[in-house]
Amino acid sequence: MAKNKSSEIPHYEMLYIISNKYTEEETKTISKKIKEMLEKEGGKITYEEEWGKRKLAYPIEHFNYGYYNLVEFDLEAKKIEKINNAMRIMKEVLRHVIVKKQKRTLEEIKEEKEKREKAIQQLQGKSEKTEEKIKEVKKKETKEKKKIDLKQLDEKLDKLLEVDDLL
Repeated sequence: MAKNKSSEIPHYEMLYIISNKYTEEETKTISKKIKEMLEKEGGKITYEEEWGKRKLAYPIEHFNYGYYNLVEFDLEAKKIEKINNAMRIMKEVLRHVIVKKQKRTLEEIKEEKEKREKAIQQLQGKSEKTEEKIKEVKKKETKEKKKIDLKQLDEKLDKLLEVDDLL
């Protein structure tokens, strides 16, 4: 065996998007079908996570939303191509990607989740602050418009009153 090759079974991560035309309950049966396919090929699922329904970055097959699922598994490298082809053929799956990844411990997974949740909270806080700033700017603009309008009215009135032809 070569020095750089290990006898350990490689670890993979697969992210797949199920079409929005299915209900949440139907997506669970589809993801169960995918897990069974992995296990049938000799894969051992180490971690799985359902991200739920999310908006796609761009429409795929006329769908704007999809159900995201993440699965980590151990599988022989020879069988990845077979899994990849089977996923490509599935009509329920809009897109999928399989990448080789290092194994993670449960603590690492928890830390990543916490970091993700903190980042989401920070982004939500920033978006709320920017919305407040936008509202303040709009209020100032409307006040300035009112002031300008009053000034313009006063100038016009003064010009009208200066005319001698009124009497």
